[in-house]
Parts: sequence; structure tokens; C-alpha cells
Amino acid sequence: MTKKVSSIGLKGLEGYRVQVEVRISPGTESMVIVGLPDASVKESRERVIAALSHFDLDITDQKVVVNLSPSEQKKNGPLFDLAIAIAVLKELNVIKLEVPMDTAFIGALSLDGVVVASEGMLPALISAKALGIKKVYFPYDPAIPIHMLQDIECHVIHHIEEVVNHLEGQENLQFIPSFIPEDPISIFTNPTQKDFCHVIGHEQAKRALEIAAAGEHNVLMSGPPGCGKSLLAETFSSILPPLTNHSQLEVMSLYQLAGESRASHQAAPFRHPHHSASSVAIIGGGSRPRPGEISLAHHGVLFLDEIAEFTKKTLDMLRQPLETGKVTISRAHSTVTYPASFILIGAMNPCPCGYLGSNHHYCTCSEKQIQTYRNRLSGPVHDRIDILLSLQSVSLEQGMKTEEGSMEIRKRIEKARKIQFQRYQTECTNAKVSFEIIRDTSPLTNDQQKMIIKVASKQNWSNRVQIKIIRLARTISDLNGENMITDKAIWEAMTLRRWGLHKQHSIAREN
Repeated sequence: MTKKVSSIGLKGLEGYRVQVEVRISPGTESMVIVGLPDASVKESRERVIAALSHFDLDITDQKVVVNLSPSEQKKNGPLFDLAIAIAVLKELNVIKLEVPMDTAFIGALSLDGVVVASEGMLPALISAKALGIKKVYFPYDPAIPIHMLQDIECHVIHHIEEVVNHLEGQENLQFIPSFIPEDPISIFTNPTQKDFCHVIGHEQAKRALEIAAAGEHNVLMSGPPGCGKSLLAETFSSILPPLTNHSQLEVMSLYQLAGESRASHQAAPFRHPHHSASSVAIIGGGSRPRPGEISLAHHGVLFLDEIAEFTKKTLDMLRQPLETGKVTISRAHSTVTYPASFILIGAMNPCPCGYLGSNHHYCTCSEKQIQTYRNRLSGPVHDRIDILLSLQSVSLEQGMKTEEGSMEIRKRIEKARKIQFQRYQTECTNAKVSFEIIRDTSPLTNDQQKMIIKVASKQNWSNRVQIKIIRLARTISDLNGENMITDKAIWEAMTLRRWGLHKQHSIAREN
């Protein structure tokens, strides 16, 4: 009779239960692994056979068949090594006690039986609870925050012999502290962290970015070279609240799958890809689909400087993630979905030469050149931007004034986020929550609806833009401590949408 042992496989960030079955019968000495294994899983047979030599087992003249079910799901990576070895030992009666089905084994094996960490362990552990797993054996990994894994009995092991002895009740495993929690204050006291008190002028832009951070709204900034677009975007992360435990685990999982490290796990991610990056690098992909920049910016910021220089194809591929907060990557053998809920901040020049509307240089571009340049950002992508900002160069004399720092702004944002979380009974902001919920919890008056429709008709705003105006107004009201959406908030929201590229263009041509 075959012996079943549980492990956890990954399809993107989503885990699924893998049942390892082993049957040993007389025949030519071999080990065969079936169940759509990739090359790294097929190589498990050599690692497992070498590791099992530690138990002085004789499997000569025996055929070992290992089945990984579900058989229709392709298996990737060496995470199943430990489970395969335990299943073989169970079949050979080295492990005599029953192994519960709610116990999972994950980890790769070295040839001497040492269990080593492998890619994807954290998302596998996070998925364990949803799969009905109550106990997990896995190797030591300093990047795994065991203290944050709730309702899962974690057993950190070093050698396969420790697992066997523990399953037989002969040994107590010693807990190994594997993660040092960060000081929440330290992520905001980094001397290299930019602060809004150092940004000269741009008061309207700072107010707009505060609203964007409070409700997770997308922003597009336009202005001549050197006016402060990149500085404002890079400083934006200093006013974002620290990530919650759930968000931290999601972001850490994505970075582990991508093979990247982060300086701080509590700080919101900030990704700044160059405009020469390929669409695969931005969106994600590959033969084994990996997270792209938009997924690495999950719960944080994706800053696209010189956004008009990105290929139109790449920008149009942002439409699905901006709308749904996730990206689906389809390949011949599998389809993978990664989370990608981020704040998009774009920065661009107003024209090809960059000086349209500048106070110091004359624009040499024709109307056709300007329009062609702006058309690189398609209408559907432009529609998904909440706030349009037109920036001008500021005088350095304004640096004599005392400006408000990021800490004061961040406190207001945290207060506004808390109001939203309480209203929606979940960690969801005004920009991400379903519009039906906003409509039910914050209904507009008849006069407010007529006001939005009237302005939208003049501005040729789509229905999506009108909804974004309401979302912005809800965030502004939250920052002001208002229970319902006010007329003043709606007017400010419409101003943030109107004061964009078209406004800047008209002012430049009038001058």
C-alpha cells in the first residue's frame, strides 16, 4: 500500500497541496518521479537517494516510483525533496508511526542529508493555513519571519534525521530564531531618506501627493526638466504608512520569488524602472513566470520617470493591473496570477523638447509634435490616472521658509487610512475599494451629482474619470475629517483632475 505525505506547491504566489505517494517493488534499481515534474524536480531522485544513504538503507534491485499529485499540475523547484524522502522512509518502514495529513514537509536536500532553504518557501508557508495544514517542517531561513506566521505549528529542522526522530517521538526540535523584527520608527529615521521639509515650494503638488498617499490614487506629473518631478516622486514614499503584517508577508513573498532583497520590510516598496526596461521586466514573465516591477511595487509605489519614453505596448499592458490590482501571465504550460496593487506615479515632459510652458526656455516644438508625444500615453491609460499635476520651476528663495515635514503629513495620512479601513471593514482604500461600496457608504446629494455631470460634460470626462473624481473627493473628505463627501472636496477633486496637461498647454500657448 502506498504511503502519502503532504507538501506544498506554488502556482505564482498561490499555494496548493501536493500529495507525495511512493511505491517500492522488485525490479531494476531506479527511482522514477511522475506527476509533471520539471528538471529540478526530476533531479530530486539523485539528491534523495544520496541523502537516504545516511540511514544505511538497501534499495538495490528495487524500483521506486514517486507520484506527485495532482498529476495535471506542473511541479517546479526542489521544495518537494524532503517530502519525497519522508515518503520513501515511510514506505521502507523506517518511520513506523502514522504521518498526519495535516502535516506538510518543504525543503531541498543536500547530498549529506542536510535540509536547505529553497525559493518560494515563504509563500508556501503562508498558503499552508488556507490548505488545512496545521504543522510544517522546513529548514532554517533567516528571511522567514516565523513570529508573523499565525495558527501554524512551525518546526525548523537542519537534518533529515531530526525529522525522522521527531516523527518517532525521540527528539524535541530546538526553535531557531530566524527573523529580527524591525523598529517601526527606524524606517522613517534613515539619514538617506528624503523628507518633504527639504522640498522647496510646490505646495499644490505636496497637497496632491498627500491626497494620493491617503487614498492610493495614481498621479501624473508634467513639467520642464529640473522642476522637481523626480524629487517629489522619490520623497513620496516618506509619507506612506508602514505596511501591515499581512502586507509585509505578501511583499516579502513576491521579493523571494523574484530573488531580490529589501532593505526594510515594513516600508512600502518603491520601484523605479528605467524607460528602456522590457515589457517582461515591467509586467513579469519568462519561461517560469516571475514577478515583474509592478508586482514588486505591490502595496507601494511604481515610479515611471519619463513615462512617455516607455513603449506604448508596455504602458497599455498596465491597464489590467491598474484596474484589478493583479496581473495574469499566460504561458503554454501554465497561467500565473500575481498581485499588483500599487500607486502609479508618472513623470513626463510637456513636449519633446521639454520646455512647453517653461518660464526660462522657449519651446521649439510644433503642435503636431506635441500631440504625437502626448499620444504615447493612450487614452485608456490616461483615464486610469486620478491626479494630473503641472509643475513649474520654483525660486530657490522659497527655501528660506520653514516647510512641513513628512512626519506631520504621514500622521494625517495614517489617520485618513484608519477611517477608510473602519468604514470598509477591511484594509482597503478609496482608490481600491469597489465603487458600489463607496456609493452605498457615502452617497452624493442630487446637487453634487448634477455638479459633477455638468463639469464632466464641459471637460469631456469619461464615466471612469467621473468615478475617480468621487473617489478623490471621498479621500479629501477623510483627510478633513468629514463623514460625508462635501461640495468643497468635490471641487478640489475636480481641480486636481483639470490642472493637467491640457491646462498647461493652453497657458503656454496663451503666453
